[in-house]
Amino acid sequence: MDGFEGQLVALAPRLRRHARGLTGDAALADDLVQDTLERALRYRWRFRLRPGAWWGDGTDGLLPWLLTLMHRLRLNAVRRKDLVIATDTLPDVSAPVSDPGLRRDLLQALGQLPEAQRAVLLLVSLEQLTYAEAAKVLDIPIGTVMSRLARAREHMRSLLDGEPARGRSGSGDPGNSLHRVK
Repeated sequence: MDGFEGQLVALAPRLRRHARGLTGDAALADDLVQDTLERALRYRWRFRLRPGAWWGDGTDGLLPWLLTLMHRLRLNAVRRKDLVIATDTLPDVSAPVSDPGLRRDLLQALGQLPEAQRAVLLLVSLEQLTYAEAAKVLDIPIGTVMSRLARAREHMRSLLDGEPARGRSGSGDPGNSLHRVK
């Protein structure tokens, strides 16, 4: 396999890792990767017709395009079901963590993040995309990427420290709680 198909095969492990982080379930992740690769093959002409520095013409530009397809497919699936899928299994994200308890805690905290925050955190931290690239993948403004990432990091920090979630009703000191009005 050469060319486009070969690049897809080479990027499949990274897509699978990212999908496992998004869904938290191996079977759902495999389905998402398969749907993403199928759509990429069906619409390969769209990738080639997109000129620009960010999209590029090789594997450097193909990964962000595939991640964009994956996120849109994931959003469509969540919207169709009109609920967030919660599973008891943890994503199998390979990370060089020597303490298995810490790895388990990280995966559990990642699973408790809201979908939008988890997506941004995975793109920036795991896939190492820039804020601008993550904004293009998710089709949101760069400021939204930065705020979601900050919230995700703070939420992860509080979950890992064992602190109750701040800003939630029913937690913390009732005389010292702030309420968001919007």
